[in-house]
Amino acid sequence: MLKSHTEDRHPASDGLHLRDGVAVLADLLAAQAAALAALRPALPALAGLADRLAPLLRGGGRMGYAGAGSSGLMALSDCLELAGTFGLSPDRTPMLFAGGAAALLHLTGDVEDDPELALADLDRSGLASGDALLVLSASGRTPYALAVARAARARGIRVAGFANVAGAPLLALADDAILIETGPEVVTGSTRMGAATAQKVALNMLSVLLGIRLGHVHDGYMVNVVADNAKLTDRAARIVAAVAQVDRAAAERALSQTGGAVKPAILVARGAAPDAAEAALKASGGHLAAAMDGQ
Repeated sequence: MLKSHTEDRHPASDGLHLRDGVAVLADLLAAQAAALAALRPALPALAGLADRLAPLLRGGGRMGYAGAGSSGLMALSDCLELAGTFGLSPDRTPMLFAGGAAALLHLTGDVEDDPELALADLDRSGLASGDALLVLSASGRTPYALAVARAARARGIRVAGFANVAGAPLLALADDAILIETGPEVVTGSTRMGAATAQKVALNMLSVLLGIRLGHVHDGYMVNVVADNAKLTDRAARIVAAVAQVDRAAAERALSQTGGAVKPAILVARGAAPDAAEAALKASGGHLAAAMDGQ
């Protein structure tokens, strides 16, 4: 059986309970920083994955997330934030979480060992051939993760496997293998610490790069943001004002003409008619820079 290095002993583990609070926290912080450093070797794989996923999403495909326990929570966090940050509709990014909504209130370990549950979740997701699925497992051998990855590949779904142990079965199964070798945890086996932190940051980086590739980020602004609360409405106006280089009142007028959509509002604020702004964005594949260059 593959040895899971996430279950090995960390040098800082011995005597952990005897040290004072500041010393314990310093050890934990150092371990978290080391986990983040483990991401650097994975950057080329993450960049390549973004380049493969962007055309899929641009063409109307879907990108799901799957995981159990702490890894599932990291996946869920990224999944839930895509709509508000990049304007991706939730039906484009289904989440497969072992145990479903009930497990979010009370995490239980048995659901991650149930391959039948994984298959049922994949059926419900609606993912099909040509779509993609990001599957996360710290050990890379969680039965739920392996079952969903195998079934997804059999259906023609592109699988990206994220694991924290070299040689993990999930990485061997995946079309895209993302290894983040974080090693042992200070609290032995507690992969909600270093392994999960590294997984979440990997997903943060991947989704931002995807947002850039899809044209949803311009000069660091979230130009495809969905303004569905007061904070985001205010942000939308500030983005339009900054990118179009107009005052707040002009930005708000432009947003009122585009139903609150930021990209066309920027073009409207720069002098385009709303219909012309939409046409320019369609012609540029949704990339604001290209549409602005054509004005």
